[in-house]
Amino acid sequence: MSSPPYECTPLDEIDRIHAELHATFLSASLSALPSSSATNGNSTFNTNIPPFPLLSIPYRTHQALQIARLCQENADSICEALFLDLGKPREEVLLAEVGAVIERAVITAEKVEEWVTGGEAEKVEMSATWQQNWRAKVEKRAKGVGLVISPWNYPLILTFQPLLGAVAAGCPAAIKLSEVVPQFSSLMAKLIDKYLDPRAYKVVLGGVKEITRVLELKWDHIFYTGNGRVARIISAAAAKHLTPMTLELGGKSPVIIHPQTCGDLEIVARRVVWGKINNAGQICIAPDYVLIPTTSIPSFVSAVSKALKAFFPKGALHPESRYGRIVSQAHYKRIKGLLEGTKGGQSGPGSATFTPDRGIEPTVVVFPESMSLEEIGKDVLMEEELFAPILPVIGVKSLEEGVEFVRRRDHPLVIYAFTEDKQVQEKILKSTMSGNFVFNDTFQQLASNDIPFGGVGESGHGRQVLKYTFDEFTYQRSVVDIPQSEEPHFGDRYPPSTPQSVAFVEGCLKVQIPSVASVGGRKAAL
Repeated sequence: MSSPPYECTPLDEIDRIHAELHATFLSASLSALPSSSATNGNSTFNTNIPPFPLLSIPYRTHQALQIARLCQENADSICEALFLDLGKPREEVLLAEVGAVIERAVITAEKVEEWVTGGEAEKVEMSATWQQNWRAKVEKRAKGVGLVISPWNYPLILTFQPLLGAVAAGCPAAIKLSEVVPQFSSLMAKLIDKYLDPRAYKVVLGGVKEITRVLELKWDHIFYTGNGRVARIISAAAAKHLTPMTLELGGKSPVIIHPQTCGDLEIVARRVVWGKINNAGQICIAPDYVLIPTTSIPSFVSAVSKALKAFFPKGALHPESRYGRIVSQAHYKRIKGLLEGTKGGQSGPGSATFTPDRGIEPTVVVFPESMSLEEIGKDVLMEEELFAPILPVIGVKSLEEGVEFVRRRDHPLVIYAFTEDKQVQEKILKSTMSGNFVFNDTFQQLASNDIPFGGVGESGHGRQVLKYTFDEFTYQRSVVDIPQSEEPHFGDRYPPSTPQSVAFVEGCLKVQIPSVASVGGRKAAL
C-alpha cells in the first residue's frame, strides 16, 4: 500500500496532543489559585515559550503578535508553498491572506484586553428593587480547548483567523491543516511550532484517518471551515460530546442585477468578474450565478467579456497572467464534467479552455430562453456550490421572479445585489435570507474588520472576525454574591407555608398584562 502524498501525524501522537492541550488549560486555571503549586511552565530550552503567565492577557497579546511575525517573516515561503499547491499568484496571497492575517493579528493584540473588559468582569446593576444589594457580574470565560479545522482554498487566513479568536479567548487549540495543500501544511506545521507556544498550540497533519481520530476526542469548541457534506460528519461527531461549533460553510451565492437602477453595467460586470476570478472561483463567497432580466443578458455578457479581456489581455491561462489553478485533479475533472453536462451555452473569451496544469479559463454559461426557471434550477450547474471559474447567467422576467428563485433555494452565505435604489434594496433585503448581504460589489466585504461574517442554515452558523471570533471561543458566566444581610427578603420562601407566603407567590396572578400599543407595538415590524 503506497503512502499518502502528504505528512500524517501518528494516531497516538494525536492522543498526546489532546491530553497535553487539556493539561495546559487546566494548569493555567489552577495557577490562579493562591495555594496552587502550578507554574506557568517556562522552560530555559524552548525559546518560543513567552515569559508571561500561561494564557494570561499579556501571554495572549504576545502569541497574537507572534502570528503576525510568523506571516511577515515567512511571506516568501508562504507564497511559494501556495503557488506550488494552488498556482495562486503572489499578489493574491499577499493581498487576501498574508496582509490580512498580519493586520488582524496586530488588532487582536491591541484589543484583547478590551475584549475581556480589562481583565475584570462586567458589573451588573440588578433591576429588581429587592436585588439591589446583590453583587452581580458577568465574566467572559474561555470555553476550554479548541479545535480549528481549516480548508485548502485560503489556508492561511482561514487557519489564523479562527486561531486568533482562540488565542484572544485564552483557549489552547489543535489546528488540523488540510492535506489537499501539502506544501503549505508542512511549512505551517514547522512555523507554528517555531513561533507559538507548543504547550498551547499544536498542529495535526493528515487525511481521513487522522481527522477521524481527532473527532473521536472531546473538544470544548470546534471551528470548521469547509463544505456542508463534511460539516454534517463533523457535527455528528461533535454531538456525541455536546461540543459547540462554529460552521463556516458556503452555498450558492447569487448576484441579482437590476439594470434600471444599477448604474454603469460595465462597472457591475467588472466587479462581478473580479469576485469570480479570485483563486479561480474557489472561495465560499464567490458569485455563484447571476439573475438578470433576459433582455439585458447580451449587454451583460458583452461587459463581462470586456472585463476579462482587460484583466487578462493574453488570456487568463497565459503564463504571464496572474490567475490561479484548480487545486487537484479530482476537482479539475469535476469542473470539466459540469461544463460537459450543463444545458447552458458557453460564452466569453476562452470559454471552456483547459491546460494540463489544471487551468480552466473563466467561463460564462447562458441558459436558453426556452428553459424554464424550474428546469434551470435542476441543471447540473445549479445542484451545489460551483467552487469553480464558471458563471451561469439566468434570465428572469422581473426582479420579483429573480428574488423568488433565490427564496426557494437554501439560504446562501451572501447575496449580492446591484441596485442604487433604496426602495429596491429594501425590497430585496426584506424578502430574502442570507448570512451576509452586499450591495453594488462582490468579495470586498471580507476586507472589513468591523462587521460579522458568517452563514445561516445551510451556509453555516456562528460569526467571525476579530471580536466576533473571540466571542465564539468564550462564554458568559454570571456570578452572584448574595450577602446574609439580605435574609429578611427571603422569609416567604422557606417552609412551612403561611397565608402571607401563599399571597406572595400568588401575586403574579394579579399582574396586569399590558397591551401591544402600550409597550411599543405600534412601531414598524422588523
